[in-house]
Amino acid sequence: MISQLVEQLDIYSDPKSKIISAVMGRNRRLSGESAPLRVTTPIDGSEIALFNMASKSQTEQVITNAVDAFISLRAIPAPKRGEFIREVGSSFRKHKQKLAELITLECGKILQESLGEVQEVIDICDFAVGLSRQLHGLTIVSERPNHRMMEQWHPLGPVAVISAFNFPMAVWAWNAMLAIVCGDSVIWKPSEKTPLCALACQSLIEETLKQFPELPDALSQVVIGDYSVGELLTRDARIPLVSATGSVPMGRKVATTVAQRLGRSLLELGGNNGMIVSPSADIELALRAIVFSAVGTCGQRCTTLRRLIVHESIADELLSRLVKTYAGLPIGDPTNPKTLIGPLIDQQAYELMQVAIDQAREAGGTVFYGGEQITLQGKEGGFYVAPTLIEIGGTAEVVKRETFAPILYLIRYSDFAEAVKIHNSVPQGLSSAVFTNDLRESEFFLSAAGSDCGLANVNIGTSGAEIGGAFGGEKETGGGRESGSDAWKNYMRRTTNTINYGHDIPLAQGIKFD
Repeated sequence: MISQLVEQLDIYSDPKSKIISAVMGRNRRLSGESAPLRVTTPIDGSEIALFNMASKSQTEQVITNAVDAFISLRAIPAPKRGEFIREVGSSFRKHKQKLAELITLECGKILQESLGEVQEVIDICDFAVGLSRQLHGLTIVSERPNHRMMEQWHPLGPVAVISAFNFPMAVWAWNAMLAIVCGDSVIWKPSEKTPLCALACQSLIEETLKQFPELPDALSQVVIGDYSVGELLTRDARIPLVSATGSVPMGRKVATTVAQRLGRSLLELGGNNGMIVSPSADIELALRAIVFSAVGTCGQRCTTLRRLIVHESIADELLSRLVKTYAGLPIGDPTNPKTLIGPLIDQQAYELMQVAIDQAREAGGTVFYGGEQITLQGKEGGFYVAPTLIEIGGTAEVVKRETFAPILYLIRYSDFAEAVKIHNSVPQGLSSAVFTNDLRESEFFLSAAGSDCGLANVNIGTSGAEIGGAFGGEKETGGGRESGSDAWKNYMRRTTNTINYGHDIPLAQGIKFD
């Protein structure tokens, strides 16, 4: 079982054979009739699992199971569903270290970041437990005598979650924990690049379900497959909500397909995140935030800092300090606690990075540091790169596109209003930041005329958001919101109720129909 793997996994001593045997023994009911999927680790490119992807018939059976599970789950009180999520969180706490090691093995994050991701799962479980007693509507004053109006929120239906490789557990949890508390069953299609993380999470869900015989077994399911499985989920009218995280082209396909059947889509797509650094900024504070935001997860976060918009009076100083800092960053095996930058996910990511660097040069950009591949002994199959600093004009086309790699474009500005205009000139609108000690600049940045992103920060970086706040962005980022605040409403349907406790039938708007 994957749960036994989580208990026993030691990625420092030949993890490969353990994972292959665990997956082949555990995953037959989730796949087996379709094309083979070869899973590799970005650490050295070696194969860590091989099994068949789910077929069309298997995926359709999973959807049927989810519908049946929803009919049962929606009738169970939300606080009881919250008790289940509490125990799920406890299970993730118990296995936090081993789950983090699995994330590191499968997607290449350094262990500290992987531990942080598992903590995100734990935190959203805590959030969802509290939410299970707060799924409230409104009481609304009626214009008619002896009438009362109110709103209720009811479970929506089976929810499909399509997640990306870079957060192979957290993004699922943001959706699944809220959806389950709201009374929805969940079908999870993880990235083909990180299916083992999904199987580990599913195993812990199944173990926890043993403590809750009143809950349906198909409350949560995992389907391993390629784009064709995703298309089956998005086309099926029995799934009222599809939550998809990934690229803008993928999001367009999901949104179009779901809209054709008038379903709902919750999209978390590209992020081309910018930070403005003004003359009044605390440079030491900004420097630390820039480096973590730009090179963490090897530049493979949707919230990675990609555009650094710096006032011309401090640009040379900041660029010089960034070059010096970048030169000292430890790059290598993500299982080594001294490493700060692990590998790119695969060769395709490396090649796209090189294309972007070449295009930046062609557009007049100057590469001040990085870009080259780094060969590590014993890790020749991995794609390790030096993070890249490029000074370039803000109107260059390459700057307007998101490249999922550690490339940071430095753009100079002379006027703060100009800086905000440069910042907002890209199609994406996820995360943003300003470093300033000028109250007027910070308030302008947060105003309706300022940042056009879903996340706007002052004197902190672009990476990440606490669980309590809704996460998501505008424009090509998709407009979706996950995790905290009132994101739970995505997973429910609203009903407005009118109750007449009188003896007459007065009509609204003063209509007479006697």
